Amino acid sequence: MTVVDVPAHRTEVRPHSSSRPDLAGELINAMAVLPAGHPSKAGLRDRAIEAWLPLAKHLANRYAGRGEPFDDLQQVAMVGLIKAVDRFDAERGIDFAGFAIPTVVGELKRHFRDRTWSIRVPRRLQELRLAITGANNTLTHTLGRSPTVADIATHLEISEEEVLEGLEGARAYNSASLSTPVNEDGNTTLADTLGEQDTGFELAELRIALGPALAALDDREQKIISLRFYGNLTQTEIAEQVGISQMHVSRLLSKALAKLRRQIGEPVL
Repeated sequence: MTVVDVPAHRTEVRPHSSSRPDLAGELINAMAVLPAGHPSKAGLRDRAIEAWLPLAKHLANRYAGRGEPFDDLQQVAMVGLIKAVDRFDAERGIDFAGFAIPTVVGELKRHFRDRTWSIRVPRRLQELRLAITGANNTLTHTLGRSPTVADIATHLEISEEEVLEGLEGARAYNSASLSTPVNEDGNTTLADTLGEQDTGFELAELRIALGPALAALDDREQKIISLRFYGNLTQTEIAEQVGISQMHVSRLLSKALAKLRRQIGEPVL
């Protein structure tokens, strides 16, 4: 048995006080009236936290099954309990449970609001998602069926567009890995289904414009362009086929390309 001195009286603290709510309350009250720096205050604080652990675990359990590991929720609830113990003021005339419950619940809600979203969205949408979830649970029970968007909007006194916005924003709460299989065999992942920039559309437009542009060239220019870009010949090889010098091929090629650029609206270099 341990006896703790307090300024006005002596409070007896028994082991395993978490099984006795009255003694758990006495621990808090005894700690609260001790002045800062009192040699017994740190020990009382530790024992008060331990005594009220069942409350924190109970509140954490209310938020289980929402996608967060229960151990993490217990840790968050513990942080809230410690804050409640450190901030409790017995002189305000409220019991500790009435002060601790909203403190712990607030810590749990902040955890879900700030730490669990895969993609950050405005706080308004985060709060709207929570409101929609609560309304959905309430209306499912009262209506005996899944509520419609109109039902939720009426219940929350908001527009249907706002409900749809909240539902769309809720999709950012969880994200899927790009390695997630999307077929039964598992050989196709989500990343394999994502599109990428298709340059074929731009090339198709150029091909359409290139036909009339090529028609504007004379026969020799068309042949040189064809040998260079379709036959992949060098200027020297083109010169041998056309029967002119390599320098002349170079000049004709530059002239032909300039004509093509003007025809298709490209800047002439």
